[in-house]
Amino acid sequence: MAVPNYTYLKLKMSGPSGVIVIESMYEHAYDCDVECIEYAKALVEAETLITHLDQLSGEAPDSKHRMGAFEPTEAIKLIPVDPACPDDQALRISATLNIK
Repeated sequence: MAVPNYTYLKLKMSGPSGVIVIESMYEHAYDCDVECIEYAKALVEAETLITHLDQLSGEAPDSKHRMGAFEPTEAIKLIPVDPACPDDQALRISATLNIK
């Protein structure tokens, strides 16, 4: 059984030889309060950030669903990467490029 008194920053409890009194300093109590307030603000900001990220992830477009296939805006040429194997991989370049 302990009785805290926040006005005088004392904690009284019964002990084997009578009442035990634990005292603190106002500066220490103030520092503890400031630390607790900063911690509470950080928790609220973290929860707010998590909520916003959840909302944004719900609004993000699905990467598996494509609106349409990519279509080049101009004519293209297929240039084989390895001239020995023309059926292998090829680069797509603009057909209107200059030879230089």
